[in-house]
Amino acid sequence: MQYDVMVIGSGPGGYSAAIRAGQFGLKTVLVEKDPKLGGTCLHVGCIPTKALLQTAEVYDYIKHPEEQGLYCENPRLDMPKALDRKNKIVNKHASGVSMLMRKNKVDVMAGFATLKGGGKVEVRGNDGSTKTVEAKNIIIATGSEARMLPGLAPDDTILTNIEILNMQHVPQTLAIIGAGAVGVEFASMFQRFGSKCTVLEMLPRLVPVEDEEVSKELERVFKKQGIRCETGARVEQVERTGNGVRLTVTLATGKTEIIEAEKLLVAVGRRPNTDAIGLENTKVETERGFIKVNQYQQTAEPGVYAIGDVVAGTPQLAHVATMEGMIAVAHIAGKPVRPINKNRIPGATYTEPGIGSVGMTEAQAKAKGYKVKVGKFPFLANSKASILGHHEGFVKIVSDETYGEILGVHIIGPHGYELIAEAVAAMEAEATVETMINTIHAHPTLYEAVGEAFNAVYGQAINA
Repeated sequence: MQYDVMVIGSGPGGYSAAIRAGQFGLKTVLVEKDPKLGGTCLHVGCIPTKALLQTAEVYDYIKHPEEQGLYCENPRLDMPKALDRKNKIVNKHASGVSMLMRKNKVDVMAGFATLKGGGKVEVRGNDGSTKTVEAKNIIIATGSEARMLPGLAPDDTILTNIEILNMQHVPQTLAIIGAGAVGVEFASMFQRFGSKCTVLEMLPRLVPVEDEEVSKELERVFKKQGIRCETGARVEQVERTGNGVRLTVTLATGKTEIIEAEKLLVAVGRRPNTDAIGLENTKVETERGFIKVNQYQQTAEPGVYAIGDVVAGTPQLAHVATMEGMIAVAHIAGKPVRPINKNRIPGATYTEPGIGSVGMTEAQAKAKGYKVKVGKFPFLANSKASILGHHEGFVKIVSDETYGEILGVHIIGPHGYELIAEAVAAMEAEATVETMINTIHAHPTLYEAVGEAFNAVYGQAINA
């Protein structure tokens, strides 16, 4: 049997691409090696993490509700129950993905796919049986897995995103290596659950891809919350002990310190799942294991596309994978295609305070030669933030002084990962700072702070 499209991998990019191919009337098959559809994001990434972060937010509220006139005696966290809720959410959406395959007439094959060249793919089932399938077009969407430090392997003490999401109890102490989105989200989560957290980052600041002021604010708030943050820190040695781990760390000061913890989370990035998928049987080109593609997600092998975490130079974000899938399938179907504008990709980090960003940081804009004009507005002056009792953070607009072009928007504060949506839409529509100043923002809302920040570009914020 020959298919028009074969998608290898059922994460957000893969299953979305398969659905779109089905919508376009293409005969499509989705191949997945794991028992359930949904990939890393659904099962051991975005969704379960955010489910537990929601639990952490609620728990944080009920621990100190007295100022709102509420009294909750002896609140406690039942971690197994929280995990059960998380698993129910995951299973519900995994079932939903399977339903969508049926709805869009996408065949699903269980097994490990290996490219054989010439549009042929060998699928090895879990029972050891093999089947060769032909497809005119193949989309590689095999995702990524957590990197581990050399010489270490994950277990019930040294953890990746997979193991930490299934811990049955909250550790008294948690050390985290890596202060990207994964590391800081788990620090924010477990600090609220009751762990004493230490974050170790080799680079000079937390969330290093964000605007420098956002990084500075997150570190300030984390320290205020009781999270120890050591940037410019190098982990020299990790040893298992009878009751946890012992880390030998060289701090930014040059001093060496021994840090002990009950659990260690390693969050130092992710590696692409491109081993053993048969790339050597094709003309596909790679760079450090990542697949090179053009603006339409095409590889150097005719008829083979790649999307998501396996792609070189692409942010490892579920929503990016999904859009790349839309581009690949539209190109296959001969539909109008607009490649991704990498300056319009939103970032979202679900800490408390939350982070949302899009476009260039202030430093990046200046480095590109723009005459930069910045507007900032603090959540301290926002009524809805007062109502919520979360005043930390700000909205920062980076703009071009000459034309009022919006170059970047950076938010740290309550629900910053949601508030960034307006800025993404504005930039995609090529709105200017003046356009946004003249856009009415409902009151009282958190997103008023975004409108105020646009006004602040010209020194005209009302409430600050």
